[in-house]
Amino acid sequence: MASISTRAPDANTLEIQCGDCGATLTLPKTQFAAVCPYCASPSVVDRPVTDGGARREAPDFILGFHVPTEEAERRVANWLSRGRLFAPSAIKAAKVTSTRGIYLPAWIFSAVARSRFRASIGENYTTTETYTTTDSKGKTQVRTRTVTKTEWRKLAGEHACYVNDLVVTASSGLGNAELETIEPFDLGALRRYDPAVVSGWAAEEATLDRGAGDAAARDEGMQAVKAKISRFLPGDSSRLESFETDFSEENTDLVLLPIWVFAARYMNGGEEHTLRVLVNGQTGEVQGVLPRSWIKIAAFSIGVIALVAVVVLVIVAAAGGFA
Repeated sequence: MASISTRAPDANTLEIQCGDCGATLTLPKTQFAAVCPYCASPSVVDRPVTDGGARREAPDFILGFHVPTEEAERRVANWLSRGRLFAPSAIKAAKVTSTRGIYLPAWIFSAVARSRFRASIGENYTTTETYTTTDSKGKTQVRTRTVTKTEWRKLAGEHACYVNDLVVTASSGLGNAELETIEPFDLGALRRYDPAVVSGWAAEEATLDRGAGDAAARDEGMQAVKAKISRFLPGDSSRLESFETDFSEENTDLVLLPIWVFAARYMNGGEEHTLRVLVNGQTGEVQGVLPRSWIKIAAFSIGVIALVAVVVLVIVAAAGGFA
């Protein structure tokens, strides 16, 4: 069992002592689980208070890893191979410099949403129109056709729904937009937090507090409510013009999510760059942002245009030969 050292090297790090071999380990201050590099002993640090004396937020739930290292590496390799067509040539030589499984803190938000909305509702109806046309012999003919039209009317009302299990990041190191790329997580597999589950893994504390999590979740919840109201509206077609929503009976839980983080370095234009790829440790979803080579994209576009031109010329020549 690890114990906290009384000496902190600086404001951003923390020293702990391995309970098995006695080695001193230096961790980022936001990390509370690690593996000793000298004896492979897992350590979980219990830090009950912050530097300011306020009690740290303990996780409520945790999702375990289901995707092993080898499978995560295979999925990343496949993802890279599919994305290299328009990537700089240097990406082919990219070397994975670190592979890390980490429990990332996130907030799970649920609430009741009550809304007031205004919309326009469209009802379709058909009518018969008479029109004049000219046939192949130049004669004028009067014909009829059935036309579908839409009658619009205003509608105002109220709507209530549950907004369940919205996941937003609690980490300042990994933004919500990046986390969303590897969602969803199967929250039905949540279990109560137990320090033994994170033993042997890297685990990060929440660096974005509950208030920040609630604010981000409400923003995300507004989009979910908008989609629900739009589906709720009657008519053959509809336009949601405005809505106001109040959230009540809010519940926010802190959960640790399993994520594989792959960092690769490559040289491009004489400079070293870092590519970060995330893998959902529960489902295996892989996402990252590959740089694009505009030279490759332009060359590919020119090649496609040239191929289409050749095909057209061949068709035209063939048609001329049959004439």
